[in-house]
Amino acid sequence: MTLAYAGMLENKEISWMPSYGPEMRGGTANCITIISANKISSPIISLFDSAIVLNQPSMDKFAPRVKPGGILLYESSNIFKPSTRTDIEIIGIPATTEALQMKNAKVMNMIILGAYLQLRPVVSNESILEALKKVLPEKYHHLLPINQQALEIGEAMVVELKGESVS
Repeated sequence: MTLAYAGMLENKEISWMPSYGPEMRGGTANCITIISANKISSPIISLFDSAIVLNQPSMDKFAPRVKPGGILLYESSNIFKPSTRTDIEIIGIPATTEALQMKNAKVMNMIILGAYLQLRPVVSNESILEALKKVLPEKYHHLLPINQQALEIGEAMVVELKGESVS
């Protein structure tokens, strides 16, 4: 939701379609987010440019649906059998482990998001933080700095894995 909201703040076309129904109890809850400079013809897609995968059932279900040349970013602390596809870029980062080292397991998703935005800068970190201000109730705004730190850590983890310099 934060990614979609950040896209709106940047005046991009967005589609946000969560699926958090019965799948959430032991299956593959998912959310399709589309961010584009152009009009979005349909929010229903069968192949993805990118997938962010946080558990093994989701890896098994969604890895085959990444387009050739796409990116599969996964949480390597929880997934022990990543995809073996050779036609996509596959990157695993231990976001849960890093979040626990930060003493806040809830920032795992922001670490993953920071990593993703390093790979595909579809919105700026500033827009993500502005979106968080709008999405989070004011009583949680004191958590904005740790969320910013988590974004930066995720970004740095990808930079380190890929051996790139931070731009």
